[in-house]
Amino acid sequence: MPSPPAPDSAIIAGIAVPPISHARFAIGDVVQHRIFEFRGVVFDIDPVFANSAEWYESIPEDMRPAKNQPFYHLFAENEEGSYVAYVSQQNLVRDDSDEQIEHPAIAGLFDGFADGRYNLRREHRH
Repeated sequence: MPSPPAPDSAIIAGIAVPPISHARFAIGDVVQHRIFEFRGVVFDIDPVFANSAEWYESIPEDMRPAKNQPFYHLFAENEEGSYVAYVSQQNLVRDDSDEQIEHPAIAGLFDGFADGRYNLRREHRH
């Protein structure tokens, strides 16, 4: 049985989260998975897990990440092609290769690549 949230915790999507949750990566950052061979560019961030129960339960139990951490939406690529990935913060590290990601959706959100990261198009900034 999960322990009750701390008195100063918030509840988001039914998950107790600390009062301040820091995302290690920002939109436009290029990252790589710690375990699996893929890289990606961050295009959205959830402060805690916000996908379906079916998605979470499809991960082998001994590899399931904690839900109370940032999760990143990535335009991802591996040797087989490009796709969209949803990855926990604990499973990502910064990619220092300075190589661009080959994904067809990047041009719709980003308009340049410099210093190892993508620049969000002006119309998508708020």
